[in-house]
Formats: sequence, C-alpha cells, structure tokens
Amino acid sequence: MVSQINYTLTNFADHSEQFSHDTINRYLRGERITPRLIWDNVQGQLALTPQGCVIFDDPVLDTHSSCAIELVRRQYSGNAHGGVQGIGGVTCVYVNPATDQFWWIDYRIYDPAGEGKTKLDHVREMLSNLVYHKQLPFRAVLMETWYATKDLMRCIESLQKHYSCPLKDNRQVDDSGGERPSQRVDSLTWSAQELQHGKRIKIKGVPKDHKVQCFRVEVSPHRTDWIVTNDLAQDSTEATQKVCGFRWKMEQLHREGKQITGLERCQCRKARMQRHHIGCALLVWVRCKDLAANSCRTVYQLKHGLLDDYLIEQLKNPSLKMALA
Repeated sequence: MVSQINYTLTNFADHSEQFSHDTINRYLRGERITPRLIWDNVQGQLALTPQGCVIFDDPVLDTHSSCAIELVRRQYSGNAHGGVQGIGGVTCVYVNPATDQFWWIDYRIYDPAGEGKTKLDHVREMLSNLVYHKQLPFRAVLMETWYATKDLMRCIESLQKHYSCPLKDNRQVDDSGGERPSQRVDSLTWSAQELQHGKRIKIKGVPKDHKVQCFRVEVSPHRTDWIVTNDLAQDSTEATQKVCGFRWKMEQLHREGKQITGLERCQCRKARMQRHHIGCALLVWVRCKDLAANSCRTVYQLKHGLLDDYLIEQLKNPSLKMALA
C-alpha cells in the first residue's frame, strides 16, 4: 500500500526494521491466502440490492519481463489487443446500479496446466458460490464476448438469472423464425423500430424454441456491439446500453488494482508466492476502496497523499539542493 514504485521483497526488507527478506519470503511461501479472504473482508461493505449485477472478466497481469514465473503463459490481452506473456485470472465484481458502487468479491487464478480448469469452469464455480453459498441478491450477469457460450448461458438461466453480453460479429443467428438459414449477426437487417426496441433471435446451436432479445448498440463511430439477453421483457436499446455500461466498472477496478497495489509487479518465480502476492494486493485494494468511500476521496488520492508530508518537508528543507553554475 505504501510503496509508490518498487514492490519487491528486497525493497520491503530494506525499509523494514521488523521483517527481513527471508521472513517475507517464508510468509509468501507458507501462508494460505485464498479468494475467501476477499469475501471475508468485503462482505460488510456491500450495499446489497435485488437489482444488483455481477460482472465477470478475465484480466491478464502483464509480466513480459519474466518468462521464468511458473504461472506465466502466453495469452490474449484486451489491453494489448494481442498475445502477451502474463498471468491470467477470472474476476467477479458486484455492482449496485442505484448507487453506482462496485466491489471486488471473488477471483480465480487461471492455471489450466495445474488445475485443469477453463475460465468458463471458474465462472460457473463462482456463480454457484454466489447463489448457493454467499446467497447474494442480484438480477443480472454481465459478461464479455468470450463468455457468450451456449453452456454458460443455460447455466445462468438454470440459476433463474438474466444475462447480458455481446456476441462476436461472426456469430451465426436467425431472426426469421426458421424460414431462412442462419447468418452472421452483423449482417442482420434492422428496421427503425428494431433499432429502438431490439429483435427476437435464435442463436445457432441452441434449441429452436430458445430465443433471446438482441440489440444493436452503437458504442462509437467505429464500433457496434450486438447485445443479447434472456430478459425477453427488455425492449429498450437505450436501457440495454446503460446496463452494459456497468461492464466498464471492471476496467476501472483492474486499472486501480494494477496502479495502486503493484498487482503485476511481483518478481517471485514460484506459483504459490505469486498467488499469495495477488491475494495480498487485492486485500489492499479492498481496504483502499473502503477508506476512499468513507473519506470521500479516490484511491489515487489516498495513495499519492502518502507523499504529501514528505513533499512539504522537502520543499521547506530539500535533502538534495540545487546548485547553478
């Protein structure tokens, strides 16, 4: 939390009178820091609502400078718009639409070689945990294109929840009721009414009587999203765009986590130590978010404010004094 640029164990030990490098190393190797700790620390902060949303995403911690870390593998990163060397994960965020607040409530490390689980397996596991164990009230699940699979959609429906997610441009769909062959979703013809209220479609590969509502959402002059939802009562493109806008909370969360906690700066090579570093970083973010909310400040103001006293003192009495010729 207090370091601004250097998050290594060596730097910590150099500035701590109580802990040596070996002590911190043993802690990260031996302690058990699990996703359950995130929930234990955040559940008292939640402002729950039956109209809440949960968002799933798969961030990549960019560790391109080191290929020797055990969890590092080459995978696609949305930020880099291509493949990078990094540690993958799946994160879950709870959003209260009424207050515009969000909380990091669960996560998983993506390690297919060690655990044999896909990202979709992790999402299903976390969803079941939310409904049956945590028993969180929420109405909808928001996801990215990667998660718009038939099996996951049916899983969400079996939990009696709604979902909203974009489809890839080449996803095969049918809006003719079976009269014409399936076609790419980006080649559908839209009337003026359908642009405002959406249209009923069937995604290829699902049972013929299973329909979803599809909306054409203009995100920017250069990008169009094709949003589908199993909430057949939803008939407003504007409302759909507003709901899907909550997905950007996930981007804000990942940016804050990486910039204020050193989430992707750990140089430890062992998988166990990397997992524990990530867990510690997320616990720091949870605490910072709570402090920021209670003090009406941002997490960045909290982080950078740690240097205020130092800067004031240095301006009064500089340790390094300027000398001009």
